[in-house]
Amino acid sequence: MGSQAPRAPLDQGVIESKISQYWRVSVVELTGSTQIDMAARISSNSARPGDVIVAEYQSAGRGRLGRTFSAPATSALLFSLYIEPNRPQSEWGFLTLLCGLSVATALRSQDPRVEVRVKWPNDLIIAELKVGGLIAQAHGGGVIIGVGINVGLGSDELPVEHATSLSIHHHAVLDRNVLLGSILSQLESSLARWENGEDLSDEYRALSSTIGNHVKVEFPGGAIEESQALDILPTGELLLRSGTRVSVGDVIHLR
Repeated sequence: MGSQAPRAPLDQGVIESKISQYWRVSVVELTGSTQIDMAARISSNSARPGDVIVAEYQSAGRGRLGRTFSAPATSALLFSLYIEPNRPQSEWGFLTLLCGLSVATALRSQDPRVEVRVKWPNDLIIAELKVGGLIAQAHGGGVIIGVGINVGLGSDELPVEHATSLSIHHHAVLDRNVLLGSILSQLESSLARWENGEDLSDEYRALSSTIGNHVKVEFPGGAIEESQALDILPTGELLLRSGTRVSVGDVIHLR
């Protein structure tokens, strides 16, 4: 498939019509990184919980472990949001998973035929191909969560061979305004439940592509371990059959 999928421009008015007043969305045409922009707002004391920055194009998008995230202008949904969770900071490790769960649930609600799943800790996948990712960063008294989703990219625009897009899988909704509205609404609901003490681990497990798989974990220091992914803990850690609890690392699904 080429790059001819329709790409409606971001429209702040349309987005605001689909979300509650908890969220305050700013649309920008071009930025280096929505994550960096949000951090600057917080540092200057001009950010409030519920602030969202969404960009048509970002030239220096950030992924986990210092990686970059890039996509042609208007082809991806790229945004960062700021929240101040009403739970102890020691429990914030689950936030990346909660956000991934919320995004996957929202995308599936817009088109149940396309089975978007979550790959620990921060990838969104369709048929084992990466369609998006997330990054969470503690800053000030809260957390910035950055999200990137390949929406309208054609196969000739994919950055790596293991990537994909909603368009390639014929997702019924490619309007990023609609998708962002759905994601923010779902996240608001999930966040409220989690802050009220609910354990959303079972819902995450139901959409997990990692649990039950034999995996290879590459740790930041260079160590490697192969084992079966057994469970997700309430802390957000991945539990291996070996007993290892993984908090940071790259996970490769082994076939």
